[in-house]
Formats: sequence, structure tokens, C-alpha cells
Amino acid sequence: MADFKFKQFTIKQDQAAMKVGTDGVLLGGWTTLDHAPNSILDIGTGTGLIALQLAQRSEAELIDAIEIDDKGYEEAVQNFENSDWGDRLFCYHCSLAEFTEEMDEQYELIVTNPPFYQELGNPADIARNSARSTRSLSFESLAYSVSKLLSPTGLFSLILPAKEYDHFVALAHKNGLFLNRCCFVKGHSKTPPKRVLLEFSFSESELLKSMLTIEIERHVYTPEYIKLVKDFYLKM
Repeated sequence: MADFKFKQFTIKQDQAAMKVGTDGVLLGGWTTLDHAPNSILDIGTGTGLIALQLAQRSEAELIDAIEIDDKGYEEAVQNFENSDWGDRLFCYHCSLAEFTEEMDEQYELIVTNPPFYQELGNPADIARNSARSTRSLSFESLAYSVSKLLSPTGLFSLILPAKEYDHFVALAHKNGLFLNRCCFVKGHSKTPPKRVLLEFSFSESELLKSMLTIEIERHVYTPEYIKLVKDFYLKM
């Protein structure tokens, strides 16, 4: 598969199970950096897309990533090294459970575009199925690990199918994480929300809810969506 060129970096993605997609770009643009995090963790980085977006947007000195898939890990490392921020980016080749057990570091920002499909697709595509399925990383394990790896004043953001909203919010709450901000994402104004962007912290506050629509019509994007991703996509 051809490289995906963004304004300030390029993603090689011929080996990684999960390719560049709208979900990752949305999360990388929506995640707040208002608290000026100095340490960031991207769980299940895939090609390294979200970590690279946050490197572009922030001054964080430490941006770590985790990737369990062999080919995905190798490609993320290559993408990091080929970027302008290679000295700030580091990828660990391990599972989240292993990382949580062995890492003493806590992070001021944690992000993830996690696997969330219960049913697998084409059985022949083993790597992609693993990357997309909750069997490779359960929501329960994710919420637990984040509660251990997030600093007391840190923020955790992720993107999920809208139908998983209640389930994940409840799991996060069991692990001491409170939902502070969320944004439901619609592909088109006439369709129901397909995704939801979520932001958690250890502090309970008034929930800020919003809605984002991506397209007015085919390939005609809303001003809100353009504002979110224009710093990345070449044609925005």
C-alpha cells in the first residue's frame, strides 16, 4: 500500500495490520493539549499515526507508544525515525499488560484508538483481525491499565463506536476514571452517530458534550471537521 503523506510527516503502512483511517486522525486532532503534557503514551500505536500527530501538536519531551504486532511495531519505529520528532518518540514492542506490569512511569496524557470489534472479519486476514478485535485487548484490561499508568492530574482520551459509550464509561468509573468531555461523531447530518470521542480524568467535573458531523455531502466537509484535521491532511 502506498505511503500516506500528511502535511508534516509521512506514514508507511504496507506492513501494519491497521492502516491510516479517519478514526485515528480524528482522535489525534480532538485530544486536548491544554494541560501542556510533558509525557504522552499511545496504546496500540499501529503505524504511529496518533503519536506523530501529538508530536506535531505538542512540545512534550517524552512520547511513548506500545505496539504488540511485529510488523506494526517495525513500521511505527520507521515512521518515528523518518519524522522531524524522532528524538521524542519511542515505541515498545509488547502487550499493554506487560507494559503496565513493568513500567514505573506515569503519563500526563494517554491516548488510544483501541480494538473494538467483537466479531472478526475475513479469517484469512489474521493480523488485521487481531488488531481490530477486543480479543487482543479487552476494554476491562484497557481501563485497568490506564488507571495505573495515568498521572494523578493526567488525561485519557480514546475513540470508540458510539454504541460502546455506556459500557466503557461504566468500566472507566470502576477504575476511578470520570468522563469529563465527549463528542459524538456523525458521518453525515442524516445518519446517527457512528463514533464517540471520550476524555477521562481522575477528577469528576461537569460533562462537556458535543456533536461533530464530518460531511455535508460526499467529499464536502463541515467547517468543524476541517478545523479539526486541517493541520494534517494535505488537501484541507
